[in-house]
This record gives sequence, C-alpha cells and structure tokens, in this order.
Amino acid sequence: MRRRTFISSGFFTVSIGVAVPAFAHDDIIPNYEIPDEFEPREVWLKNDFPAGEIHIAPSQFALYWTLPDNRAIRYIVGIGRPGLYEAGEYYIGDRREWPYWAPTPDMIEREPDHYGPLAEGLPGGLDNPLGARALYLFQAGRGDTYLRIHGTNDPSTIAKRVSNGCARLVNSQLIDLYNRVPVGTKVVLHPIS
Repeated sequence: MRRRTFISSGFFTVSIGVAVPAFAHDDIIPNYEIPDEFEPREVWLKNDFPAGEIHIAPSQFALYWTLPDNRAIRYIVGIGRPGLYEAGEYYIGDRREWPYWAPTPDMIEREPDHYGPLAEGLPGGLDNPLGARALYLFQAGRGDTYLRIHGTNDPSTIAKRVSNGCARLVNSQLIDLYNRVPVGTKVVLHPIS
C-alpha cells in the first residue's frame, strides 16, 4: 500500500490504496498514457462533506467524488484558464453520452479565428471537445451555466489551466465518474487559493 499526502485549499487527503480499478468503457476509447499519480485514487478527506457530491479543488487540479465516512475518489482534472474558472455552487442539471458541442458566444468573441469556424458545432465523437461524456453544470435561478465536467482525448491537458471554464478528465476516467453521478448532484467549484 502506498501513502501520499496532498495539502492545499483546506483539503487533506491520504491515499488509502492504489488506483481505483478501471471500469469497462466504450471500445473506441484509447488507452491513455498518463502518469500513475493521475490515476483515480480512493482518499480520506479532512472535510466532512456528505457522500454523493463533487468538489473541485483547483489548486490541486483535483475533483473529489465524495463517499461515506469522509472518503472520496480523487480524479486529476484540467480546469479553467485564468479569468475563466468560476468558483461557486452548482448542480448537475443534465448529463449526456457523446454530446453535441458548440462554442459559446463568449468563446467566439474571445477567439474568433479559432472558434468562429466551429460556430455550428460538432456532433459527438472523439474529436468533439466534450469527449465521451459531459455533466452539465446548472445554478438555481440561472439554469445552464455552459460549464461542464467533460471528457477529453488529450491527456496533455490534465493538471493544467487550459479550458474555457470547464473541468476535464481523460475520457475513460470521465466515463467512470459519469456512471456514478446522477442528475441533481451538488457540485462545488472551490476558489483558487
């Protein structure tokens, strides 16, 4: 058994085992080459979060799916670029397999040469920026925030500030998370410390 300690953003975790076993997933998902420390791990949490929530600790590039008894599964994620990460409390308002994607008007305005040609969107598939699955973040009184927890086919973007505000996991790990998370789940994007 390996033990690791991570201290940041008020989270304190100690691995209580090796990587969470991989689950069966779509046959077309590649086997991503990622560092061992990026594999999902079951951890202890210092915080007393209820089971069945998602908490993102941006300074750790960590997404925690909370379990009973102050445990969680920790996934390593890519997060929003500076100025685009939006801390707050959300809930999963929708979830989709192989989702359609289109850039938001803000994305087109920020990078017209990159996103303008994609304004009509892309059907689901590995070349789609949302990857194999997407969890749609909503807020009370606001509805769909256009923020997502989604898959990616580019493991080089994990543990980096690369997105337009969304959190991303490699597709195989996102499928594992997606299979655990129902609509209505509370999601907290903690502030960057």
